[in-house]
Amino acid sequence: MDLTVLEETNTKFVFQLKRETHTFCNALKNELLKVKGVDIIAYRVDHPLIGIPQFLLQTKGIEPRKALKEALKNLQKKAEEFKSAVADL
Repeated sequence: MDLTVLEETNTKFVFQLKRETHTFCNALKNELLKVKGVDIIAYRVDHPLIGIPQFLLQTKGIEPRKALKEALKNLQKKAEEFKSAVADL
């Protein structure tokens, strides 16, 4: 994952994720929605084949980077649980 910060304040974080697709971006967006203090989370891809996903994360009561780290940790945990469940088949 190649994260590029475009804008950052105490409550707003705009970043790009190079070489990621809608699959990961949707999963990340859904995990961010579950983090307490996240007000707005959205992403866009300007061109479906060559576009770079750009995220807008706005928070209240939590630093945006902390919210992102929490969501990524939760996403990693889910991926590990899935991997373990598949290995048991």
